[in-house]
Amino acid sequence: MKLIVDLIYEGGLDRMRYSISNTAEYGDLTRGEQVVGDATRQAMKKTLADIQSGKFAQEWIAENKAGCPNFNKLREKEKQHPIEIIGAQLRGMMSWLPKEGKKAPQGSTKQVVNA
Repeated sequence: MKLIVDLIYEGGLDRMRYSISNTAEYGDLTRGEQVVGDATRQAMKKTLADIQSGKFAQEWIAENKAGCPNFNKLREKEKQHPIEIIGAQLRGMMSWLPKEGKKAPQGSTKQVVNA
């Protein structure tokens, strides 16, 4: 995902499409509108409006003040998503990746900043 975003940032969709396989480019060009269509655009606009109006910030502040019950529940739910389970299995087969329980590389500590 980061690679795709970086390619778009560096040179737009054209550079991203140049850098991916022809199969992936064909899928983007022929199926992209099915994935990111009007409903998705409307949802993104609503989310942006919530951010701009302060609604999202108010919700997040209230969530923190309440001890993050919904946030923690959603976090746990996402850990059970099939992509996380399969991803962990696949990463376990990749000998070049650090194994579970090993210390993360220096500088990779996630910092959480609460409102």
